[in-house]
Order: sequence, then C-alpha cells, then structure tokens
Amino acid sequence: MTDPILEALRQVQDPELRRNLVDLGMVHDIRVEQGVVSFTLALTTLACPLRERIVQEARQAVLALDGTKDVQIKLREMTPEEKERVLPKQQQEQAGAAARLNHIARVIAVMSGKGGVGKSSVAAMLAVALRRQGKRVGVLDADITGPSIPRMFGLHNPPVSGPLGLLPAETSTGIRVMSINLLLPDENQAVVWRGPLIGKAIQQFWGDVVWGDLDVLVLDLPPGTSDASLTVMQSIPLNGVVLVTSPQDLAGMVVRKAAQMTWELKVPIIGLVENMSYVVCPKCGEQIEVFGPSQTMHTALHLGVPVLGRLPLDPELARRCDAGTVEEYALDAFAPVAEAIAARAFRQPSTPILPYA
Repeated sequence: MTDPILEALRQVQDPELRRNLVDLGMVHDIRVEQGVVSFTLALTTLACPLRERIVQEARQAVLALDGTKDVQIKLREMTPEEKERVLPKQQQEQAGAAARLNHIARVIAVMSGKGGVGKSSVAAMLAVALRRQGKRVGVLDADITGPSIPRMFGLHNPPVSGPLGLLPAETSTGIRVMSINLLLPDENQAVVWRGPLIGKAIQQFWGDVVWGDLDVLVLDLPPGTSDASLTVMQSIPLNGVVLVTSPQDLAGMVVRKAAQMTWELKVPIIGLVENMSYVVCPKCGEQIEVFGPSQTMHTALHLGVPVLGRLPLDPELARRCDAGTVEEYALDAFAPVAEAIAARAFRQPSTPILPYA
C-alpha cells in the first residue's frame, strides 16, 4: 500500500521549497498496520514555524485514502547530506525569499511619542493577551537601538537559520519573536547604527524571517518619529497603530506628534492606551495618581481617537518583565484593552506599501 501513500504525499508541498514531500526525500519508514499509517517526515529544521502546516496537510492527504483509519507522523531533522541535496546555495542566499511564505492576517504597531511610557511592555502584554485568545502571534522588535522584547520573554539563544531565512525564536507559549538582541553576541552590546542601517534591519526582519502563518504580528516601534517608524509605515502593511502615553500633558504633546506622522502616512490609529495611570495602595486599595490627574482624554479628544484603557503602574509587571516571565502576568487590567485593540484592528484593511524614502 506504500505506492498510494507516496502518491498522496506527492500532492503535499513544502511551502518553503515549493516541491512535494516525496521528491524532496522527506518521507521515510512508511508502515501500515490494521489501517493505521505511520511514517517519518525529515524536515530541513525542526524549528520551522511552518511545521504544523506541513504535518497537517500530510495527515489529511493520507487520511483521504480508502481504508486509512489513522495517521501517525514522526518528525526528524534532515542530515547535512540530505539538506545539501535539496537546498541549492543560490536559493539559501536569496534575499527576501521568506516574505512570500508568510501568511500574516493582521499587523499592529505599538508606538509612543517619547520613551519611558511603557510602550514595549504594552506590546508584550498585547502579544500575550492575543495568544491567550488562541491566536497565532508574533512580535517584531523594531526598536533596533533599544530592544527589550527578548528579555521580557526570557529569550536569549540566537535564532536558527532556515533554508530561506531566519526562523523566529519561540516563547514558552508559542509566540514567535525576532529582535536584534537575539543576533548580538552580548545582549548588553550597543547597536550604534545610522538610520539607513536601522531601516534595512527592519525590512529584513519583515522579509527575511520565516514567520509562517500568523493571525497577528505585533510591532514594537522605537519612541518618536525617526527613520525606524518611517520605514515600518512605508514598507510594512499595517492594520493600525496603538499609541501609548502616560497621564502627563507633556507625554500627550509628544504623542500628538506621533499621531500626526501616522496621519501623514495614512495609517489608521486604533486608539490611545494610557500607561502608569495610577498605583493601587497595597493596604487600602485606593488608586493613587502618582503623575497627577490624567490628561489623556484631552489628547484623545484633540486627536479624535478613543482611549482604549488606563493601566496601573504595577510592580509585579516590572518583576515579570525583568525575570523574562511576562507570559505569566495576570493581565487583569489589560485584557479589556487587548479585546478593544483586536476588535478595531481586525476591522481595518491593511495599509498599502509606499515607496521607501
């Protein structure tokens, strides 16, 4: 019965290599016992984010055969000799080849006018909240000179290189992450680059990383309206920007500058998130506005966008981010904010990619 099984698996393509599994030499050790078909798939790398798609399509192809009751698939990584036969060097070196493999439904950028308002922690919490909803989530750390996303998720090992690009690191709950800090020999090493190099790195994180199938990709932008933010808004199709601010009117003034940039580039603003709004007294439960009365509603009215939520200054979040365990944070205050962001972002069409300037 192996011939029909092989014929069925010839209908399944490796999304990266664009050839069927049998011709690529991926199918091994086929066995059939009482209607149960088992075989081994040799993948180019076990870290491939497209692995689930390949396995699912292979399983469905064989299950469609008459008399098949179940399909059991084992996975292993190709030997160096096997990889050499199926991965031409020129294909491995093709720039931007990963982009055509990725299927990313929505892209949400998290942006602030100034640093120190907790933009990266909001981006991390958004990714965690969406993952808890069952969505396939990735985080692109576009803050090239001040990356903090890997530390929050406890990621330190460099990403694996696949046949057509880098494979993002994966967190304990399955969030895919790419950041310049994962590529540095020391996470404390400074990235002293001019604007064009930063822009190129962001474009590579979009086009040369095999993100695979994602429901949402969250972009953590650097503060301000510099080259990095301009590159993202011109070269990545966004469904919207979440602006993060703090209660002071000074922060509101700077976030209004960021909003003006998004308008000029015709990127929709999903809304405002006010971070560090208050501290909850551990003894009496009173909310203390340590930065004074909130001015965010004034900013929101000026911009004509909604306030998606007000988040407390929480020492537990700081501890979780420092320890690399942000995925274990309770998210009690943030869950409604994430739902509001997702509801608005999933209604927005993607922005067109503009000529890079």
